[in-house]
Amino acid sequence: MSMRDPHRILLDVLAVHGDHPKWRDSPFKKIKHVSNTKVGAVGQGFVEALCRAIGFDVEFPVNRAGQRAVQNPWDIKIEGKTFELKTATEDIGGNFQFNHIRYHRQYEAVLCIGIAPADILFDVWSKAEITTGLAGNLVSMEKGANASYKLTKRKTDLHPIDEFQDGLLAFLAR
Repeated sequence: MSMRDPHRILLDVLAVHGDHPKWRDSPFKKIKHVSNTKVGAVGQGFVEALCRAIGFDVEFPVNRAGQRAVQNPWDIKIEGKTFELKTATEDIGGNFQFNHIRYHRQYEAVLCIGIAPADILFDVWSKAEITTGLAGNLVSMEKGANASYKLTKRKTDLHPIDEFQDGLLAFLAR
């Protein structure tokens, strides 16, 4: 039995499991080449830059050395309110899976950014709306565990990013 080239085998498998064709000509296709752990950093950088462009006051948690903290109960503070920030890309079904929402963390709201092939979408919910199910059905990320949850949203459930300023101002005024 002769062994095929393992490199060719991997390339063949990757061709089957590559990004969905809807991302092929997308202006945001580079997001699909960012590791899953870095998608959140992209979302955080985007929200920070967008908020600063709008004129919102933005702060981040800092560690003892005065540098941005990587592990913290909240990700970003906008106009004095603490947010857990979640970023997801659109899946092949047109949904966004906002992962690792945690009830036990100390934040006031969850801000979700959905990146689709040609759209940027968002929504924001208070922690009370998250914990009571008003934001939607949260599903445990791990069978039998209750520390980390996933919130699934359809594209039609979210708002276009062009409404971000007004939407966030309305949320902050509540």
